[in-house]
Amino acid sequence: MNSHASRPRTALVIGAGMVGLATAWHLQRRGIDVTVIDRTGVAAGSSWGNAGWLTPGLAMPLAEPSLWTYAPRALLDPNAALHIPVRLQPRLWRFLLRFIGHATARTWRRTMADLTPIDRLALDAYDELRAGGVAARSREIDFLVAFESVRQARAFRHELAGVEAAGQQVPLRRLDSTQELVPQVADLPYAYALGGQRIIEPGPFVESLADAVRDRGAKIITGETVRDVEQVPGAGVRVDLGNGRTEAADVAVLATGAWLPELARPLGVRTPVQAGRGYSFTVSGAIDHPVYFPARRVACTPYQGRFRIAGTMEFRGPDEPLQPRRINAIVNSVRDLLPGLDLDRRSDEWVGSRPVTTDGLPLIGATRLPGVYVAGGHGMWGIVLGPATGRLLADQITTGTVPEALRPFNPLR
Repeated sequence: MNSHASRPRTALVIGAGMVGLATAWHLQRRGIDVTVIDRTGVAAGSSWGNAGWLTPGLAMPLAEPSLWTYAPRALLDPNAALHIPVRLQPRLWRFLLRFIGHATARTWRRTMADLTPIDRLALDAYDELRAGGVAARSREIDFLVAFESVRQARAFRHELAGVEAAGQQVPLRRLDSTQELVPQVADLPYAYALGGQRIIEPGPFVESLADAVRDRGAKIITGETVRDVEQVPGAGVRVDLGNGRTEAADVAVLATGAWLPELARPLGVRTPVQAGRGYSFTVSGAIDHPVYFPARRVACTPYQGRFRIAGTMEFRGPDEPLQPRRINAIVNSVRDLLPGLDLDRRSDEWVGSRPVTTDGLPLIGATRLPGVYVAGGHGMWGIVLGPATGRLLADQITTGTVPEALRPFNPLR
């Protein structure tokens, strides 16, 4: 139950990405006055340059059995999607050992079962934002999924069978050729159309969500870093912005992505969170359909009249600079698959830090400090699961009851 004797009237949300702003929007919908604080700005982190895929059918555990064979090869391949810098960093290697320890078939099935209830809410939660006044919209469209071998295609279909066994429907139909959907893609021998999923333009969508939150009366403070969170007996919680400046409210939500441990760990959140950095860039190309190369771990999507290409899971610090070699790795891995595009004339080269947990489950719910909640650790699925996270967490904050879909994500586990 909430520690407060009455329903909270005010809230601080720390983080102005998709997860934080969706939580703010839902708290407002329940009559709570909200202030949002972000150290940089709206959609400044991993909410901007991702592929914008709303694909609950693909929101599955990152640690899966093939990682045992793929990871050692990736360490020796400069163009591999997985990149771990060779450096003495005990915390990172402890994280990786725990992460790969979850890469078993049994653990994958259990984690998939835990993710399925929130996966099934994901698209409906986007419809709720649209119906509630968020101007940006999502678009349902077929995804081209292409493979070079039957072995690659069989592995993907096996994963989707696991997703369906957990309770989702993932429409997939065989195509005669990749050219049916995307002429610019090489004619690979195994091609499928994945249905029932959507796309957004992530940066503009999150900006539109911020506008809707402002229109409801919220204050969004940017350029301020929260240094500490504390309980004020009888008066809710207070955050320290430095130089004697503070903000206070009845409750606070920490939605700071890959930076979550800085504030959440002292509050009892012990599950490690590591920045799994993704890269993207855009090129010219009027392509209507998203494209997925699972074997190369590259996701492509239409974006503002161009084509955004995203990939890589790079385990570095969240504030480290962009590594041009990782952009080159993506280019080298797909050059032969996208002969119709000029990959050497790129714009919007970007890196964003996704918050990856060791067990593949988000951290959503109450911390040890009464009145303080966390919403993060979604890994690659913050965009697709952000609105559903906001809805469920707002329910917990305002009713004191943990929704069933959130129970596996207890931050104090």
